[in-house]
Amino acid sequence: MGSNESGRRRGVAVRVSSWKLILVLAGGAVGTGCGPTSQEPAPPDPVGTVKQEALSYNSLSYNGLSFNGLSFNGLSFNGLSFNGLSSDAFASWFDEDPVLADEVMHYVIRCAVPEGETRTYTDGRTEAVHIWPGLLGLAPTWAAGKPATVAEQQLISACLAAHANPFGVSVPISVQGRDGTGGTIPSTPAELAEFSRPESCFFGNLFLGEGIYAGSQNPPLTANQSTTRACAVVDGSGMPRQTCAPMVYVGACSASCTPDGTSGLSFLSCTVGGITYQPLTTRVRDADLAVCGDGTCQVTEACGASTTYDACAADCGACP
Repeated sequence: MGSNESGRRRGVAVRVSSWKLILVLAGGAVGTGCGPTSQEPAPPDPVGTVKQEALSYNSLSYNGLSFNGLSFNGLSFNGLSFNGLSSDAFASWFDEDPVLADEVMHYVIRCAVPEGETRTYTDGRTEAVHIWPGLLGLAPTWAAGKPATVAEQQLISACLAAHANPFGVSVPISVQGRDGTGGTIPSTPAELAEFSRPESCFFGNLFLGEGIYAGSQNPPLTANQSTTRACAVVDGSGMPRQTCAPMVYVGACSASCTPDGTSGLSFLSCTVGGITYQPLTTRVRDADLAVCGDGTCQVTEACGASTTYDACAADCGACP
């Protein structure tokens, strides 16, 4: 499932300068007012509103962030800030690529802000109203209008990485771990039972230029299985099938991370290069794995004359 293989859908290839968004994260929570603490009620949606949906499970989210949205690596935001989404700096950043900017902000707010709160931005050029709902609430200090703590920077970084998808396909994931104050992300027995397959761990700090890392804790994929969650899911070789820069694969989560007593549901910390990070882990559903022979040619499969995911005759037919 390498990045140069044919016969598969690719994510949107868009370039964007993201340093101004990092200034937002340094400066505080975002809203439509001039101050960083503005929080939006739930008004009727005006014409032109672009609104994102939340989900029912507390720790359940949909991935689908393109890897261009992770282009924060190596960028510093120390000492830099501006107030809210009404600033000229944010508008300038957003206008560079409104589609990618909307995508990135959707996941930043989903990760950082608690469920029940939204952040809103009105595009001055088009008058489109972008409403981004919170969900996981990993950065309570930043969401309250103060600069993000180092732990919150790490968690937002990990959360963005957990939501990145090289195929541009949205599938549900269960996010496990702790928020910036050490509180456990709540999950129900029903959620854990449905999302029964341990997947990956994510950690790092994109905002201090320390990189972003991923490890695996999933059962290896068999030769006929594939997944759009390709960057930290290994097969029998012990390596992921796809390289997903700027994400760096570090091997098994257990080799880099300290257990927290939850039997791999989450980890207390993960360390790389002598720096310790607060991580997140993910779980997925077995039903979201593609299997050659199920009758559907998935974006992770290719044509061929075999039963393997990359030459799946039964689903994708013979190659022309």
